[in-house]
Amino acid sequence: MSDRGNRLGRLLSWDAAVVLVTVIVLVVASGAVENFGTSRNFTFLLLDLLPIALVALPMTFIIVTGEIDLSVASTLGLTSAVMGSLWDAGMTIETIIPLCIVLGAVLGALNGFFVTVLKLPSLAVTIGTLALYRGLAFVVLGDGAVADFPRDYTTWVTGTIGDGPIPNVLIPLVVIALIFGVVLHATPIGRGVFAAGAGEQAARFAGIRTGRLKFWLYVVSGAVAGLAGVLWTLRYSSARADNGFGLELAVVAAVLLGGVSIFGGKGTLPGVLAGVVLLASLQNALRLQDVSNEALNIVTGVLLIVSVLLPNIVTSARTAVRRRRQAVTPER
Repeated sequence: MSDRGNRLGRLLSWDAAVVLVTVIVLVVASGAVENFGTSRNFTFLLLDLLPIALVALPMTFIIVTGEIDLSVASTLGLTSAVMGSLWDAGMTIETIIPLCIVLGAVLGALNGFFVTVLKLPSLAVTIGTLALYRGLAFVVLGDGAVADFPRDYTTWVTGTIGDGPIPNVLIPLVVIALIFGVVLHATPIGRGVFAAGAGEQAARFAGIRTGRLKFWLYVVSGAVAGLAGVLWTLRYSSARADNGFGLELAVVAAVLLGGVSIFGGKGTLPGVLAGVVLLASLQNALRLQDVSNEALNIVTGVLLIVSVLLPNIVTSARTAVRRRRQAVTPER
């Protein structure tokens, strides 16, 4: 392909378009929305996007395989409720945190069992466990809240590096994102993930144990959602059964907005992270404009639909351009 064709392909790259739109939104919001460009709001923006970004990392792997996990927000809520219950019972925070992460992994394993062993559709399974885990959260903690978590932990989660606007919790997020990025794009596990999404039967013929791969992806998804539940609870110093309610919509929207195909087999982690920043920036700017949560849900839903439709339009456009170039290229 000629240099001109390569440049055109890059221009039509979904990832590049998402990054460009994200930059435009940040620039426009900084000038048009009062307080958006302040360092204090930048800290809040990063703290807001943390749980979305964290849960979106394993969700990317799952959707690339052609599956989905809609129970992540309920897993977050249940681990938060258990965290509050154990803290209220007098257990130490150092014991509670790893237990909550293990609980998340167990909840993820249950999803994986239904999907990979019983061969049930992941959409139906995780809609069911979405309701199940959220219901269990209310059974564990009820409608109340548990607060007064150790100040050292809550201060660290909400604090920043030095006197700057970068939250402390961004450090582990960056480390975890790098690990997930390397695994997805530079290891046999990542190649297996893409192969399973592109064609599961062909992947099995190639020696990839797709069932086991998907099972462990659900385990990791649950564990990460459990970690997100811990960080959410410490950030607000409040364990509640409804923590993270509706987060699954934002996570799926960010992943698809970042260029991951809902049909599997395609996507990049940098694109997903750009989608997370774009979604969180829009939500933050709208909140500063006193937009209601209901309106924010409408915006998220619209972005979710757009993120499904536009990639297909872009793919069709690229195919049309390629065919036109082939048609005008003289035969040798």
